[in-house]
Amino acid sequence: MRAVITGTGSALPARRVSNAELADTVDTSDEWIVERTGIRFRHIAAPEETTATLGADAAKAAIAAAGITPQDIDLIVLATATPDQTFPASATKVQAMLGIDDCVAFDVAAVCSGFLYALQVADSMLRAGVHRRALVIGSETFSRILDWEDRGTCVLFGDGAGAIVLEAQEDDSRGVLATRLHADGRHNQLLYVDGGPSTTGTVGKLRMKGKEVFRHAVVNLANVLEESLAAAGLTPDDIDWLVPHQANARILEATARKLSLPPEKVIITVDQHANTSAASVPLALDAAVRDGRIKRGDLLVLEAMGGGFTWGAAVVRF
Repeated sequence: MRAVITGTGSALPARRVSNAELADTVDTSDEWIVERTGIRFRHIAAPEETTATLGADAAKAAIAAAGITPQDIDLIVLATATPDQTFPASATKVQAMLGIDDCVAFDVAAVCSGFLYALQVADSMLRAGVHRRALVIGSETFSRILDWEDRGTCVLFGDGAGAIVLEAQEDDSRGVLATRLHADGRHNQLLYVDGGPSTTGTVGKLRMKGKEVFRHAVVNLANVLEESLAAAGLTPDDIDWLVPHQANARILEATARKLSLPPEKVIITVDQHANTSAASVPLALDAAVRDGRIKRGDLLVLEAMGGGFTWGAAVVRF
């Protein structure tokens, strides 16, 4: 029994903000942002656009691509660090928006690695025979937790959502082949939000020490990619497409070099979407599926690292 991706979808807020527009209100420039990050645009949610509404729109697109109806879904796992409410889970709001009367629905919090964590959770539940079809969603409205006076962080992030439909199938030629996840809570102060219900009673703002995060990211991502490939009995030469977390173009390039992967095998959307945290991997996946780069039978490696630190990778035969 394997969990097979049968549909992908994504959703972006209507407002698209260029570096030049951002420079009108933030002490920065297009040249500074592009040189250090590769980012050119990001989408910013309007007040009526939330993590749940974006997640529901991405889910609808994935369901349509899979050729099923919402009622065929019996599991929703939504990865986010920016839920609509402290509780209930944003996944339950997505469930209601999709018109699903009853299914298991919950959130996963692992920041930028959240989609990989959610993928492994759903994969395990499908392979165990507990559920048949799952929606795995990464959705974020990071603009709501940014300090817009901190040019070192506010220029890096954007809002959006991506989703996949996973279906349990007796198929040894496709599906999730291996996943590997990690966490190391000793590095909390390198990437965190300075608030929360249990500590300050506020939402807080994102804080990051970029150079230290960059250093850990390159090492951890290369290691977990090799680890997940080894678990699947494969090597970097077998990869058709690397679908990485879209945090920084320089991290993507450094990770690819460590694996001796040619740049043309790396899916890059960070220039258009910026860092959308848990949404970035499914957003990049959907973009490459819809433009025809990723085809059925291709071997994909998905990877991400985020605050916590958390990091992980998944090997998937699409």
